[in-house]
Amino acid sequence: MRVLITCPPMLGKIHDLRHLFDQKQVDMFCPAVVQTLSEDELVGLVPQFDGWIIGDDPATRRVFEAGKKGLLKAAVKWGVGVDNVDFTAANDLAIPVTNTPNMFGGEVGDVAMSYITALARETFLIDREVRLGKWPKRNGISLAGKTLGLVGLGDIGKATARRVLAADMRVIAYDPIARPSVKTDGVELAVWPERVEECDFIVLTCSLNEGNRHMLNAGVFSRAKRGVRIVNVARGALIAECDLIDALEDGTVHSAALDVFEAEPLPMSSPLRQFERCILGSHNGSNTADAVMRTSERAVGLLFKFLEVR
Repeated sequence: MRVLITCPPMLGKIHDLRHLFDQKQVDMFCPAVVQTLSEDELVGLVPQFDGWIIGDDPATRRVFEAGKKGLLKAAVKWGVGVDNVDFTAANDLAIPVTNTPNMFGGEVGDVAMSYITALARETFLIDREVRLGKWPKRNGISLAGKTLGLVGLGDIGKATARRVLAADMRVIAYDPIARPSVKTDGVELAVWPERVEECDFIVLTCSLNEGNRHMLNAGVFSRAKRGVRIVNVARGALIAECDLIDALEDGTVHSAALDVFEAEPLPMSSPLRQFERCILGSHNGSNTADAVMRTSERAVGLLFKFLEVR
């Protein structure tokens, strides 16, 4: 039995996970991955393995069809987001696939909160200037009493809401399946993009689908409060980056903290690099030693169950 692993956080801890495979006499293959492998690379690799633990790779119909012609019997998407996985194709080909939900809401919520605080107080700019020998006294804004628009009220969204409410902020949440009876206490529900003009911060914590791609766009920015701060710890394509760049240039958006982008790794040519008041991440919001181990063990267990490894 052979398993392919293409998830970078899991690969980073693979020595601590090797015993899970060794004790079941399962061979694992760990290619060099920065963020994702290409579709062509996967078409060549996936058919050689019985199981696949997927990162953010393009798990397309073409890849699954190639896998089906080879050895592939099952796959698990490491983590929460599944926008890169063609579940319809996998189902058509009778290849069982699942993800690992509710694994790191707290970890991503921590990062979201750190970004919110950093944008409010510009601590990242102070650090940069002190390193240059300066002693800046930047005038930030207080969080208490500010309004935050939270897009997505799942595990990560709820974790973020709890942290934001603890900072005495007001939260307006946008989630099509949230109901008043299950909402986080203190969160007001609205339909996107209603009331966006009230928001001092907009934070994206939702999954990506064809219905919300580029949901944060020029039309929304035209309605937003001038000087709004943007945080994205979800998926890059939720934001129309060209529209965000325009909004940063004209001051509609004060600053942004982006852990994710439409193209990853972020191209050197990206205009986002020119804005000093932006924090640029590396799609790393869930990556703590604790969360990676917890999620990886869950992914391995699910895959072994599919493969009937005993």
